[in-house]
Amino acid sequence: MAFEDNRLLFGHDPEPRLLAVELSAPGSVDLLSRDAEGGLIRRTEALRPVLWTAGSAPDPSLGGVEYRTLAGDLALGFLAVCEDWPTFTALRSALKGAGIAHHAPGDPAHQYLLQSGKTLFKGLEFNDLVRMQIWAETAADGSLLRIELADNRGWRQTLTPLEEDGKGAERAMLERLSAAVTERDPDVIEGHDLFRATLNQIAGRARRTRLKLPWGRDGSLLAGRSSRLQIAEKTVGYPKFTAWGRHFVDTYVLALLWDVNARELEGTGLEEVAAHFRLSGEPTAQIGALAELLGAADFIQAQIFPYPFQDVILRGKATKIDALFLREYLRQGHSIPNPPDTRSFEGGYTDVFFTGVTREVWHCDVASLYPSVMLAFDCFPAADRLGIFRHLLHDLRQFRFEAKARLRQAANPGERHHLGALQAAFKILINSFYGYLGFAQGHFADYDAASRVTQTGRELLGKMVDWLRGQGAGVIEIDTDGIYFTPPPGASADGLREGLATTLPPGIEVDLDARYPAMFSYKAKNYALLTEEGDLILRGGALRSRGLEKFQRVFLEKMLRALLEEAPERFEPLREEFETAIRGRQWSIEWLMKTDSLQDSLLQYSRKIEGSARNRSAPYELALKSGRPYQPGDQVSYYITGTKKNVAAYENCRLAEEWDPSSRDENIEYYAAKLNELAKRFAPFFKDL
Repeated sequence: MAFEDNRLLFGHDPEPRLLAVELSAPGSVDLLSRDAEGGLIRRTEALRPVLWTAGSAPDPSLGGVEYRTLAGDLALGFLAVCEDWPTFTALRSALKGAGIAHHAPGDPAHQYLLQSGKTLFKGLEFNDLVRMQIWAETAADGSLLRIELADNRGWRQTLTPLEEDGKGAERAMLERLSAAVTERDPDVIEGHDLFRATLNQIAGRARRTRLKLPWGRDGSLLAGRSSRLQIAEKTVGYPKFTAWGRHFVDTYVLALLWDVNARELEGTGLEEVAAHFRLSGEPTAQIGALAELLGAADFIQAQIFPYPFQDVILRGKATKIDALFLREYLRQGHSIPNPPDTRSFEGGYTDVFFTGVTREVWHCDVASLYPSVMLAFDCFPAADRLGIFRHLLHDLRQFRFEAKARLRQAANPGERHHLGALQAAFKILINSFYGYLGFAQGHFADYDAASRVTQTGRELLGKMVDWLRGQGAGVIEIDTDGIYFTPPPGASADGLREGLATTLPPGIEVDLDARYPAMFSYKAKNYALLTEEGDLILRGGALRSRGLEKFQRVFLEKMLRALLEEAPERFEPLREEFETAIRGRQWSIEWLMKTDSLQDSLLQYSRKIEGSARNRSAPYELALKSGRPYQPGDQVSYYITGTKKNVAAYENCRLAEEWDPSSRDENIEYYAAKLNELAKRFAPFFKDL
């Protein structure tokens, strides 16, 4: 069947071409959609906001609420149906004040999509949306020098302050910008660092000139509020902007999310990200290409999850999985549980059995280990009375296999792009289900089930290791779902695959997916691989980290290549080359500077310093001295000054932008010492060659 016909996954209302849902009155929402000819349709539907609660009204005088008893015996057994949004917010506040357990989805669009079973963009391709790209150039004082605009219909426009507008030139340019947004009427506005930079700058300059920005499709104003986004270990503070009837897509956020697993980006600026993906052209062209490349899977997810498009991108994976449960439990009128009390449990199996360089290395892994374990061993949430978790995971796994098979056969570029986005979206969802089991805010999270998954995974990998060793293989490293090893003499891939399969239960499939001429095993989850094509793959923060200066990253890469290519004679000349460059001041500051992301606000940092809760830090000290409004997630690039190798970085640092090539003051002893410490750490491995 068509993937979209699965209503548990794609929602139980198949209405096509829905573009946006917006609160239009206290008890209604406006729906924007496309007709078959591409025209815009606007209609109004009633919205009666709901919330799940463990008890009836804490305030009997609060009217406009209907309570429905839900099926089942789970903790939140009542559904409160409110006559309008103000009644909903009042009830939510009353329940919170009374300490009554409840769950109240707090966004009108999310509420409507949850209840209706509709989702956005069904029946549309990504480029069926009207997508506008925006890029702005600013002066040192923050004023706008130029705004580049484009869309996916071939339109382009450059806006600059005009001399004939005199002192009001910037204001007039912003008026032309708003007119362009209204005229082109985009469904989506895309930009790189769109929230923190472009829109923030535009909104700030508009306030300065007392200009309103009517970017909403109903003529309402561009609105923003402070928000935070957690991406792996990085916390990004940003102003979250909204415009009625439109979606914002920030390719900076898409790049950060992509790099969580890839760990390949040298930087997150537009120029660096575009260079990594080999994208050329004007900034707006790069932004559009990045949005399509990195956002295609999110576009598919917007057809699955009951969220607006930009929220699909910004919401965490487990939060979105929770929404699928809530949508179906709401449809079936069933009670839901409270999120469980959090507790820790043992994670995946990672271990290293050999350090150093090994030749002729094979890799085997269990295909989708954790999803396969959950399905084969019934590791599902105990509170999921309707079996949603099992059905969704099973269907998604089958859908991905089918999408990949269709992708291999597809010849049409458009079809290939769509199927590629589908299988990528399915992969993201499949891999999110295990994380959901240990998600503290997940209503159906289950730590016992999560623990059984990891325990079973460890046992299966242990059996595979024992079998490989029994055949004479040399096991090097285990990394959660795969094993690196040297094969037994005369072994064949088919023979090893069939033998490993005998150690695994039905439903768990093993694959020998790669061979490498050489591997350097450094420590657990930190290793380097040399491919048959001569490429170098680095894994782990000790070998590949943006926290290292560029000269260290480049030195590591060249040194590891020499190690894997068994060329110990290249080690000392390489070290001498780099030290000579440092002492001779041959490099630009980009090779020496370090870039750190701020995790705390400057106020939080200052308070922690005052309370002796943390040590002083160079990027924070520089941010404070700069007088700029740095936010969590902002990056600070700096270098170390002085003449001694042992200096306190926070006392001897300058912003990289302040570096003067005509009066160089970088600390050559400090950087030479860092180089030599790095070389010393790896020198013993060359002696073993």
